Amino acid sequence: MSDSLSKNRLLLAAALAGMFIGGCHFHDGPAADPAPMMVNPDPIATEKNRMSLPNYVIEPPDILEIDAIKVVPKPPYKIEALDSLGVNVTGTLRDQPITGTYAVEPGGTLNLGPAYGRVKVSNLTLEEAAEAVYRQLNRILKQPEVSVTLAASAGMQAIQGQHRVGPDGTVNLGTYGTVFITGLTVDEAKTTIEKHLSKYLDTPEVSVDVFSYASKVYYIVGQGAGLGDSLTRVQITGNETVLDAVSQINGLSRVANKKKIFIARPAPDHFGCDQILRVNWDDITQGGNTATNYQILPGDRLYISQDELVAFDSFVNKVTAPFERLFGATSLGVQSIEQIKRPGLNQGGNN
Repeated sequence: MSDSLSKNRLLLAAALAGMFIGGCHFHDGPAADPAPMMVNPDPIATEKNRMSLPNYVIEPPDILEIDAIKVVPKPPYKIEALDSLGVNVTGTLRDQPITGTYAVEPGGTLNLGPAYGRVKVSNLTLEEAAEAVYRQLNRILKQPEVSVTLAASAGMQAIQGQHRVGPDGTVNLGTYGTVFITGLTVDEAKTTIEKHLSKYLDTPEVSVDVFSYASKVYYIVGQGAGLGDSLTRVQITGNETVLDAVSQINGLSRVANKKKIFIARPAPDHFGCDQILRVNWDDITQGGNTATNYQILPGDRLYISQDELVAFDSFVNKVTAPFERLFGATSLGVQSIEQIKRPGLNQGGNN
């Protein structure tokens, strides 16, 4: 039975090989016969001839770093909880001065210390708050002089910090609402945010920078030789090359065909077809030739084709495996029947 199984496997493998030789083959996508490279009037950036990317365009899910440089509320300003007030008082008790920055408590009160108590200041103007503090202290002190200024608005806390661009293309500025900034450069986003804040603040000024460049990526696609393709999504920094990209997947796998590696680059709007940039892996790694160690651009697909022999072996195994299990089960059944019958035959001979 085992000899018969081996013969069947050989016949099946030979038949499959005949199919490939006779012209029946797998369609392995663009790696088999990629389109010719488009003629691009612009030079193609490589390891030794890198290009600077154009002004960064903000998109979800980028994270912005926004700093409030000038945040002055429009008068008359009403004090809110969590605001910081500068309070200075003359004529206080010697061991309990009132000077410095005081935070307005969540309940809207200002704590002046154990000897002076709390004063309700929320929803008051700065002048009204100074008058309220004066009335409170005048019960304890003789002719105090009070000064109250705004050190920091609670709204500033909503502006400062890291802000993720939401799926709707906006950033949330807390009490100041949301601002749509998708499709803008950093400078344009700064202008747009300041214009939005000017509805609430007096000539606001902010600084805007990109904290995380999360929206611009490239892809590494590896054929899996019949075991499923791999796909790796990598955020782009603007300086990586083919070698840098391959290092992100810890090198070429055992099923990779280093003779068929190329970059599929989506075409700009003014071109009619995509670019296919072939990579000479041996030249890059063994000879130090940088001509095909292209700079990776946003949206690029680095395609690593499969080794056809490994793919063929995987296909043969995939096709023959069911038959092997079937023949194995049949062989096991026959052997079991023979073992069951044999003791009976022996007993019959003894009788």
